[in-house]
Amino acid sequence: MTPKSGLFLGAACISAIAAVGSIFELSSGNPELGTMVTTTILLISVPLTGWLFWAAVRDAKANQ
Repeated sequence: MTPKSGLFLGAACISAIAAVGSIFELSSGNPELGTMVTTTILLISVPLTGWLFWAAVRDAKANQ
């Protein structure tokens, strides 16, 4: 694993945590940041997590 792929993987983990936190906030019924902001975070973080994970795997495979 290269430092670049490690950075991508770390960012994917942070993005996944944001997505899960947003889901819990929305399911509680009263999100602290408001429904619109929390939904926006969720809608951005889900595809971002997938893309960052894919980029990490692609970079690691390319540098083996």
